[in-house]
Amino acid sequence: MKRNALFPLLAGFGLAGGLFFSGGCATSYDVNVDAITQPKPKEAAASYRIRNKNPTTEEDNLRYKEATNYVKTALSGHGMYEAPENVVPDVIVEIEYGVEPPSVKMERTSVPIFAQTGGGVGYTPVAIPSGNGVIQRTVPVYDPPSAELVGYEEVVRPVAVYEKYLHISARENKPKTDGAAPSEIWSVNTSLEDESKDIRKYLPLLASASMESIGTDTGSRKTIKLKEGDQNVGFVKKGL
Repeated sequence: MKRNALFPLLAGFGLAGGLFFSGGCATSYDVNVDAITQPKPKEAAASYRIRNKNPTTEEDNLRYKEATNYVKTALSGHGMYEAPENVVPDVIVEIEYGVEPPSVKMERTSVPIFAQTGGGVGYTPVAIPSGNGVIQRTVPVYDPPSAELVGYEEVVRPVAVYEKYLHISARENKPKTDGAAPSEIWSVNTSLEDESKDIRKYLPLLASASMESIGTDTGSRKTIKLKEGDQNVGFVKKGL
């Protein structure tokens, strides 16, 4: 969507700022967010109908149903609801998600350094029975070496990472004009990358990041930190 061709912002949007906060000691994820919205409100739009933007994804696919449920929950945080079948929705919400092919990223990490200590051979006397009594013999005793942590070394290694993404956008529910599609009202693109390619694990995080940014304009891509224990992530996971 071109920023200079945006339709006015939906007046009904605006998630309470206090809804989001971090909680718990969990892994923190860097989520990239790029949101665009209309500069000025025109009219409130609350009802929607979801459409699949990816033609290769079947709508009866279990993962698609799971993704749409997360998106619907995120939209509900802005007072939006899915229009009944016999009701014309205000907007059409399109979603697309997936995993990009792997790319190589150079990662700096700390590697422990161990030093070998101990070890060697010692000798000790032992008493050995014999026919004439007991005799003394000296026998070798082997002392196994042990490893002691002496520090860490910074190394750089190549790592294969996968970008997981979720794209959500809303268009006016109007017929095409002169072959042109209806104006896009807002869009939110979220993504994160790491060594996992399990999109299912990250969909709630991506939907939560989207919920934070619907109705806003980030100006450019920004990065936010999320944890699985955050309130908004739990809200999205709970579903409708």
